[in-house]
Amino acid sequence: MTTQDGMIRHDWSVGEIAALYELPLLELVGRANAVHRQFHDPNHVQKASLLSIKTGGCPENCAYCPQSAHHREVDLTRDMLMDPQTVIAMAATAKAAGAERFCMGAAWRQVRDGKEFDAVIDMVEGVRRLDMEACVTLGMLKPHQAERLAQAGLTAYNHNLDTSPEFYSRIITTRTYQDRLETLSTVRAAGIELCCGGIIGMGESVRDRAAMLHVLAGFAPHPESVPINALVPVEGTPLARRPRIDPLELVRMVATARIVMPHATVRLSAGRSSLNREAQILCLMAGANSIFYGDTLLTTPNAGIGEDAELLAAIGPLQPQHTSASAA
Repeated sequence: MTTQDGMIRHDWSVGEIAALYELPLLELVGRANAVHRQFHDPNHVQKASLLSIKTGGCPENCAYCPQSAHHREVDLTRDMLMDPQTVIAMAATAKAAGAERFCMGAAWRQVRDGKEFDAVIDMVEGVRRLDMEACVTLGMLKPHQAERLAQAGLTAYNHNLDTSPEFYSRIITTRTYQDRLETLSTVRAAGIELCCGGIIGMGESVRDRAAMLHVLAGFAPHPESVPINALVPVEGTPLARRPRIDPLELVRMVATARIVMPHATVRLSAGRSSLNREAQILCLMAGANSIFYGDTLLTTPNAGIGEDAELLAAIGPLQPQHTSASAA
């Protein structure tokens, strides 16, 4: 399949991507919507549910993350790894509420063999038995661990780049950019889909945003799933005082990701709770075709299920208007 430009590209330059991002907004959204309609059903929005299966105490120092053990002023209760049967039951509840994909996150630097990893394997197998897509984010992992996850039926592994290679060291110093790329290579080698995106609103430039998309678009094939997150400032983290981004910046990021990675599922992720209904619909028009469904994204607030039901009803087919006989 080809884009309106004639091909799926892996050779975008940072400058080209930045130029797309800075197009007049209506032109950018129009281009992105055309690509989106060519490769996806414009009326389908996948609902994914996200659960923190092990919370807090992470040895990484990601400046945005309340789960980091480095950020001692964050008000967060640390929890041990959840029981697999509890997780599977919660996945079943999410499915009953309309979720098609169940994502599980553990605040680990890396996967370690043993009882806890065995429990995660049980969770993945249980979610797949529910006929749901299963995604996990567990930090770095070795090839044999990726193989175990693949054998358990894991659909996708989430491991975000977060930002550009140039800006990365201002956000994280306990893990290198190359560490992240190696984990993604390990996941791909095991035949597991990549779920990989980033965060905007951390103080990065437009060029940094373009550079992150440049790395993702350079993968062959492109990541199957690209979450676009807006920073949710959390008290006690180094980025607690960052202002919320303008919602239209999120629209631009979604639209640009859609154009440079036409096949990908672009996920409107963290930060969505601060968007009004119309801004969310504009993101969907710009190429987002998945939302995280549920009240919490790991440890930060998300739009409520009731609000999402209203959003999806608003963008669905109009219901027939009933008129009374006297009004006819």
